[in-house]
Amino acid sequence: MKATSAAISLNVPDVEASARFATDHLGFTEAMAADGFVSLEHPTAGVNVIFLRTGLTTFKPQEIAGTAGQGTLLVLVVDDLDAEFERICAAGARVVTPPETEPWGERYCQFADDNCLVWQLVQWVTTPQ
Repeated sequence: MKATSAAISLNVPDVEASARFATDHLGFTEAMAADGFVSLEHPTAGVNVIFLRTGLTTFKPQEIAGTAGQGTLLVLVVDDLDAEFERICAAGARVVTPPETEPWGERYCQFADDNCLVWQLVQWVTTPQ
């Protein structure tokens, strides 16, 4: 298989709220939109994020048409986690987890948008702090 691009699609109650968080804080831009739908792209991440309004009749299969569930993380790897954390905090985003470092070198922080989706930033460090 040769894939030419990648996207993740999530059902949310308020499409505009999640799209606004991603564009305001994380550098995504709108690629296309319609009623109940927005597709966002990022200039460097190589993945699109699509938000669909919960309850769209066009969503298939209907039996799994609920809201994106607990435990869903949207993760972006960055070069300077601490600078990004400070920038996003200063813009008023809701912090879920301030920066911390796992023993295996994953330094991360988390924010939540108005749909309670968790956006995680990760920086890999060679010497855990």
